[in-house]
Amino acid sequence: MQMIEITTSPLDPEQVTRKVMRDSNGAVVTFLGTTRDNFEGKRVVTLEYEAFEEMAVKELEKVRQGLLDEFGIEDMAISHRIGRVDIGETSLVVAVASPHRKEAFMACHKAVDWLKETVPIWKKEVYEDGSRWVACEDHEFTHEHASAVEELVADS
Repeated sequence: MQMIEITTSPLDPEQVTRKVMRDSNGAVVTFLGTTRDNFEGKRVVTLEYEAFEEMAVKELEKVRQGLLDEFGIEDMAISHRIGRVDIGETSLVVAVASPHRKEAFMACHKAVDWLKETVPIWKKEVYEDGSRWVACEDHEFTHEHASAVEELVADS
């Protein structure tokens, strides 16, 4: 079962959540990132996401594996939409299941923070009177990332 997904299609939170549900889990936490209609007093028309997909999938899997190890859990699925995401639509689904709620909540929260810091997916907010790329400067682009990019380019 595919636990990491990057797609241009609308996300189905129920489908992503079903991936982590098992009888051994007593808690399931699902986070939905949705497009809001405003930012800092400006009216948002839509969001546009771009990704370095091959690297983003690898980085999302690092996030997933790191948190599975850290919290001693077995079930986490992450789906991120790219392309145009209109107001009210979902751009991110993180679903985490664990035997107890504390680990599920903590792992879900940390997954969202971690992926926003390290995964090469970028968001452009489109307003009525212009647009801007948001938080690109927050992404850490380390030597490890540069090496991974070189490796991917060499394999192409």
